[in-house]
Amino acid sequence: MARHEPWSAERASGIIAEHTHLEGATLPILHALQATFGYVDGGAVPLIADALNLSRAEVHGCITFYHDFRAHPAGRHEVKLCRAEACQAMGSDTIHREILGRLGCGWHETTADGSATVEPVYCLGLCANGPAALIDGEPVAHLTADSLDEALAETKRETRQ
Repeated sequence: MARHEPWSAERASGIIAEHTHLEGATLPILHALQATFGYVDGGAVPLIADALNLSRAEVHGCITFYHDFRAHPAGRHEVKLCRAEACQAMGSDTIHREILGRLGCGWHETTADGSATVEPVYCLGLCANGPAALIDGEPVAHLTADSLDEALAETKRETRQ
């Protein structure tokens, strides 16, 4: 079962219309689009600009300024690795290099098979249990490359059920 709907300009227009009444509607619209489609398609930029009487450049600037917004679909699983100082003090840099090497991708990239997208985050609030990560929103404490592999394998099993 897919986590996100396929991109649809018609569906996006409806989402935008649902949020235009809000003060500062740009961010709520972008969050709603990403929650629905898993990313903010380039086709949404002119729709948002027209609905909010903004320039396309203003909308594009908002999308690119905030790191949480994606311009392309993510992998089936979202892996967020904590890069904050407490996790770094617990050796996260070495673990992250090993993880990225095993996955064969870099920061903000998706694995070749589309199974995972890796994003850096700066503090998950699990400082006493670092290094830490989120896998599809679920926290993983005392992260190692092996524990990440196990957690990804578990999420793959849950997805198949």
